[in-house]
Amino acid sequence: MLAVIFMLSLLPALQGAYSLALEDAIEQRLASDVTTLISAARVEDGHLLMPLMLPGEQFNLPDSRLLGYIYDREGRLVWRSRATSEENINYHPRYDGTGSNFTKIKEGNGEEFFVYDVEIKLLGGRNAAFSIVALQPVREYQEIISGLRQKLYLGFGAGLIVLLALLWLGLTWGLRALRGLSQELDQVEAGSRESLSEEHPRELLRLTGSLNRLLFSEREQRIRYRDSLGDLAHSLKTPLAVLQGVSETIAKRPEDLEQARILQSQIERMSQQIDYQLQRASLRKSGLVRHHVSLKPVVESLCNTLDKVYRDKQVNVIVELPDEYLIPMEQGALLEMLGNLLENAYRLCLGRVRVSLRPSMHGDELCIEDDGPGVPESQRARILQRGERLDRQNPGQGIGLAVVKDIIESYNARLTLGDSTLGGAAFRIHFLAT
Repeated sequence: MLAVIFMLSLLPALQGAYSLALEDAIEQRLASDVTTLISAARVEDGHLLMPLMLPGEQFNLPDSRLLGYIYDREGRLVWRSRATSEENINYHPRYDGTGSNFTKIKEGNGEEFFVYDVEIKLLGGRNAAFSIVALQPVREYQEIISGLRQKLYLGFGAGLIVLLALLWLGLTWGLRALRGLSQELDQVEAGSRESLSEEHPRELLRLTGSLNRLLFSEREQRIRYRDSLGDLAHSLKTPLAVLQGVSETIAKRPEDLEQARILQSQIERMSQQIDYQLQRASLRKSGLVRHHVSLKPVVESLCNTLDKVYRDKQVNVIVELPDEYLIPMEQGALLEMLGNLLENAYRLCLGRVRVSLRPSMHGDELCIEDDGPGVPESQRARILQRGERLDRQNPGQGIGLAVVKDIIESYNARLTLGDSTLGGAAFRIHFLAT
């Protein structure tokens, strides 16, 4: 586009430059014709004498377009060339001491002429001062400019077509190379290849090399992360097994059976989360999206556990979920996400919590609400950051909502925080339609 604009703006510039050069050439030519008249002129007894045949042939032809006039110092016409017999030029020379003057005049009939006027004193006599004038019609100049304009338009049009064709070929070649690179990047993201090939134009090899180094570094970091989580999971398995044994021992006492069940459910949840984090470290985001889990049983299971944890609060939970709805998430991720959101709702509510789903053509919205104090609008963005908490009275590290946000975004969903009709906060998870 810039090349096209440049060429279109260059066209009037070239035309203007040629026009100025042509006017300069006309001025020089008329100056030469005036010199011819001066060299042929003689003054005898104060009278101007001109030969019948001038050295310049253009002045001798009756149908010539070159016109010559000579005026005395009072502005009276004293001589005219043969071609002027059919012309009635209303020109008045000016004796202003400038010596020569190149200008353009326009007659009453609309015709224009270039005029070159030279003041001269023949033989140095005071009374022998004359103004020698050469004229040329402007229409010749206009015809030349018109012809040039047509040639410029044709030439520039052809050049523009060639330029656009070359640009199209260049862009097609360049975009084909970029499309190939994009396809390889898609294959890397899908896991079907580990790095980019070197079968690319030389201009892209530095880019592909940098991307391969980045992919290698990211792969190594993921391996270290997975190994670290594996070591952590291995170190936690034994304490969890001990806790499981203790819960089984406690469960044998009838008076502690309820506490043992709560302890066992929490131990099971911890094991699931350890397995999920290990899986999350080893899988790409596209691998996780392929799972679909029934939403309502997971919500009811978490609510049953939290009802026992917050038994003294007697929370009334309203579950408005379809029985057969499948949510596009892995079960461990769903447990981690809903566990954090529901635990926050139970902890901060006054007595009511609602879990609802609103299907739509643009994507489903899962909403978790409570009737607690809510979250001020000025603080909503802050509490989604890692380590930030509004509730300082209860223990915690302030990472629960940050983990929830990270899980939701890894599934191409979106988390928003607003006000609930129950009076407290409303956490809304927007799943895009696929």
